[in-house]
Amino acid sequence: MMAINLNHAAQAYARAAGQAVSGPTQVSGLDARSGKLDDGFSAALERAVTGGINQMKQGEQQSMLAATGQADLNDVVVAVSKAELTLQTMTTLRDKAIQAYQDILRMPI
Repeated sequence: MMAINLNHAAQAYARAAGQAVSGPTQVSGLDARSGKLDDGFSAALERAVTGGINQMKQGEQQSMLAATGQADLNDVVVAVSKAELTLQTMTTLRDKAIQAYQDILRMPI
């Protein structure tokens, strides 16, 4: 079994991304120039979860405004659709993460 160094994998990904994209850009938490992680996986996960929570709150706020007759129907539909899509995406990602964890647990040592 070959051990994979996370830092080497991140650098390889950054080099590949640097070839496809010119100039200093951010690619999935990686600095495409240096190939180093700009912050950890936990920070990226925290940003994603916080963004999902904020999207859900916006849908909720628009629904409340619609109930009181203070919101445009189009804005409500868009906000609720985004919230629904966010919830479906987060649920799918959670399920995939759990499945990956269970697959790792089943691997022979």
